[in-house]
Amino acid sequence: MTGDRENQLEAAANLLLDARRTNTPIADLPEELRPTNLDEVYAVQDMIAAAYGEIGGWKIGAPTPEATPMYAPMPAQWIAANGSELNGNRWYRGLEAEIAFLVGEDLPPRATPYSREEAVAAMASCHPVIEVLEPGLSDSTKADRNSTLADLQMHGGFIYGPAFDNWKTVDFNTEKVTLAVDGVIRVERTGSNTSGDLVKLLPWLANEGAARTGGLRKGQWITTGSWTGNTQASAGSAVDVVFSTMGSVSLRFA
Repeated sequence: MTGDRENQLEAAANLLLDARRTNTPIADLPEELRPTNLDEVYAVQDMIAAAYGEIGGWKIGAPTPEATPMYAPMPAQWIAANGSELNGNRWYRGLEAEIAFLVGEDLPPRATPYSREEAVAAMASCHPVIEVLEPGLSDSTKADRNSTLADLQMHGGFIYGPAFDNWKTVDFNTEKVTLAVDGVIRVERTGSNTSGDLVKLLPWLANEGAARTGGLRKGQWITTGSWTGNTQASAGSAVDVVFSTMGSVSLRFA
């Protein structure tokens, strides 16, 4: 990457940061600043994440079982426990019900790929979670796809529920989930994680993502993609997600 191109990508990151910080979303990045490939997408993501300090984990998912997963950093300061009230800059308030893992031991980069069994064994616990979407783009469905991906894939918050101890016995293909806003169920689905097998994302991130992440670290979170699509709430709304086996998680917007 040339110095000029790096400056353009830094300008792209700053535009998205300003949009997020001031609650003034933009329609899209200027064409000359838009990432043109995945390496550039990830470069912009990392610049945005660096502005918020420590990385608390990674969001990862795939649109189909056959697709290559995509991932983005989650700033630690945006991670909160079950029942939290979210305030600060909020204009979009998008919601996704997900299943996430807390890393229990470091998985540093290594020459021999981690097996599925090794990656699973390194997880301390598994939780129901809500990912909050808070993009810098006014309509991510109309913006350039690489702009949306570069914008931390719309990530804006992460709320984790209690651990479910026997998660390895759960059949995620038959697991049901509901997402309710102010007591009204807005989404109800079964086995709806788009990656098909969410556990496969753990060794993928440990191996394929290691060059970028520097390996997975104890205490980081890995959330594995939406079960419910994107549902929006409003200021003052209470949100409840209930999985049929994995338990529940809730938040409130100020």
